Amino acid sequence: MSQKIKTVKRYGERFQDKLYLPAIYDGVKVTFKHLFDNVTDMNAVDTLEYPEEQPKDISERYRGLHRLTHREDGSEACVACFMCATACPSNCIFIEAEEREDGVDEKRPKSFFIDTLECVFCGYCVEACPCDAIRMDTGIFSLTGNSREDFVMGKEQLLSHKGAFGEENSRART
Repeated sequence: MSQKIKTVKRYGERFQDKLYLPAIYDGVKVTFKHLFDNVTDMNAVDTLEYPEEQPKDISERYRGLHRLTHREDGSEACVACFMCATACPSNCIFIEAEEREDGVDEKRPKSFFIDTLECVFCGYCVEACPCDAIRMDTGIFSLTGNSREDFVMGKEQLLSHKGAFGEENSRART
C-alpha cells in the first residue's frame, strides 16, 4: 500500500528569516509611528481625567460592585440558599442563615459578607442565584478604603446599593 506524501516547504529557510531582524524592525517601526503621531498631535489622544471626570460609557452588562435586591414588599430577596457562595471561584462570599419568622420563606441571611479584595468580579454568583437576589449592576467601579475591613461589604451595605440601570427589585417570583 503506497501513501502519497506531500512535502511542504518551510518558511524561514533563508538566513535573513532565521535572524527575525526584519520582523523586529517592522514592529519597532509601527511603535515609533504611533509614538510620533501621538507626540505631534496631543489633542488626538483620547484621555480621561480620572477621577475628576467619570466614564460615561458604562453599559448595562458591566459588572460593577455587588448589591442585594428587595422584593416588591420591601423584604430582602435572598433566601440564604448558599448557591452564590458555592459558585464563587474565589470563595469571597460568606453567609450565615437564620430561620425566617414571617412565613414567606424558610430562611434568610443573618449575615452576608462579600470580600471585594478577594472577588474577581466574574459574575458567577449572579448567574447561580435562583432568586435574583444578588446583582452586579450598581455602576460603582472604583472602591477605595484605608484598611482591609473597608473592602468587606456587609448585608446592610449590599442592601443599600441601588441599581444604576433601572430595576431595583428582584425579578424572581415571590
